[in-house]
Amino acid sequence: MRIAVVGIGVAGAYLMNRLSNTSGNHVIGFERMTESKHDAVCAWATCENVMSDMMKKCGLNFETYVMHKGKHMLVDFNNQLYHGRDKIIDIQLKGMVVYDKLKLIQDMIKGTRIEFGKVPKKEILESDFDLIVDATGFHRNYLPKLKNEMWIPCVQYKVKYAADRIPHHDFYLKAFPSMNGYFWFFPLGNGYAHIGAGDFERKQNNTFVEFFLKKYECEILKKVGRPVRISPPAYCEPFTDGKKSIGVGESIGTVYALLGEGIIPATWCAELFVRHLNDLHAYRNAVIRKFRIYTSVYRFIQLKIQGKFSILKHWPELVKIYKHMKSDEDRYGMEIKLTNMLKVSKI
Repeated sequence: MRIAVVGIGVAGAYLMNRLSNTSGNHVIGFERMTESKHDAVCAWATCENVMSDMMKKCGLNFETYVMHKGKHMLVDFNNQLYHGRDKIIDIQLKGMVVYDKLKLIQDMIKGTRIEFGKVPKKEILESDFDLIVDATGFHRNYLPKLKNEMWIPCVQYKVKYAADRIPHHDFYLKAFPSMNGYFWFFPLGNGYAHIGAGDFERKQNNTFVEFFLKKYECEILKKVGRPVRISPPAYCEPFTDGKKSIGVGESIGTVYALLGEGIIPATWCAELFVRHLNDLHAYRNAVIRKFRIYTSVYRFIQLKIQGKFSILKHWPELVKIYKHMKSDEDRYGMEIKLTNMLKVSKI
């Protein structure tokens, strides 16, 4: 098959690696950024337990890309966001890391054919390829537009602190009101860090980030911004345009809305595509099954943002999410406690 993969982020790079090593396929990647400006936008935190196995399929050792191994994550509910006694949760981590996302993407696509600085028109790709993989993330360039989708605008800085001025030495999150989003601090080692925020109402992300930048003196090295789709796969159909285009990753909603995390889901989705390359209907069904819990998580977030969540009325849904995460702590890289889930529901 002649396959075009458009968008060389996590999902696109994984597909270029896996599909290019499958005999009989002719695969070309397209990336809108030039090669010199190609960047891995947004946070670089993920779970080592899962990514190690996924990267083995690409012939890579994930350990070599790890920049920081987390032991604790502080989740801050202060400033009257949370009505309870404990306004900071200390979550024990068990596999959550920050890794060199850009270097991993670059290594996944080594030896593959990528045309940088190009986003070809759909009709041109349709004439040259048997299949067009839309891995363009939020933009969803080659798929039908979605109605009533939900997305969160995000901003992130890469910064450097003096050795004696580092505000946190491990993961730190600050929750915004009504679960509209959160601020993050991810250490990268040697005084470097990513700080950023996402906020549904587009208020706190800039306000709190600016406050944090002023409070803790640092050198700003880079600033990026992008929206993140949190509508789940069940709300992002169709996955195809009915012709040659098919979505993978965030373009079809594989972001875990409670955490805003899409690295592992995008990689999982790409692997499902590889397995079902010759049966796209089976691929669609596999995606819906794999990410079914994302619909429950999305509804929970939606109810919180709309101010309609009731602990009594929606208790079964909350327990469902808790049981899912508790049963798969190694995937989330953290200790999951019902008491913490209850605190989150009270924001």
